[in-house]
Amino acid sequence: MSAPQASPAPPRSLHQRIRDDIEGRIHSGEWPPGHRIPSEHALMAQYGCARMTVSKVLSLLADAGMIERRRRAGSFVARPHPHIEQVALDIPDIPFEVAARGHRYQFQLLARQLRKPRRGDAREAELAGQARVLALQCLHLADDRPLALEDRLINPAAAPQAVDVDFSQTVPGSWLLQHVSWTRAEHRISAIGVDAARARLLQVPTGTACLVIERRTWRGEQPVTCVTQVFLGDSYDLVARFSPGGR
Repeated sequence: MSAPQASPAPPRSLHQRIRDDIEGRIHSGEWPPGHRIPSEHALMAQYGCARMTVSKVLSLLADAGMIERRRRAGSFVARPHPHIEQVALDIPDIPFEVAARGHRYQFQLLARQLRKPRRGDAREAELAGQARVLALQCLHLADDRPLALEDRLINPAAAPQAVDVDFSQTVPGSWLLQHVSWTRAEHRISAIGVDAARARLLQVPTGTACLVIERRTWRGEQPVTCVTQVFLGDSYDLVARFSPGGR
């Protein structure tokens, strides 16, 4: 099986381009905490747009906790809260990680649904409330061998472009990392003996040892995605590096 070719991303709106540019400067460190964001008039001139467009972008960034808007003083990159959560793990880009280890990455989209949250499912209700969720099931492979089974939910309110992306050609996790910023994440790691349904998709006997990573991400207080990834136990390691006194 040959690796699928990613379809071109849909063109960004001016609103999204301004937001992506500002978020990119913040995440790269070009604009550190406390840095003054260019004024609304400066951004209007730079992007050739109306004040309403700039103001909306800045308001959304403020709601996401990325900037602080101060009356008569302007907007500034938000300083970290002293009690902010520290993410213990990076969010990996699986295709990149597989290729970096010298293996051929492949990907299969097994199922896609845009639907209402399932009744009684607290995780889905928290993600999207009464709105719809984009539910995806995917299989990651390395050198033609199944590596991980992924069940992912995306909140279309946080990532509206995701609804139109062809995820049979584009890896969902990679697309999210490239197009949707996040400010907080939570990991839960466990080990299981895989059940019959998952064992069939992973092409292993029922009960095979697997590593399960459950992850949720937010932008500000808005949930972005939640995902459960089941990795074959002999195919994935978690490594933590730290020093004495390090957090």
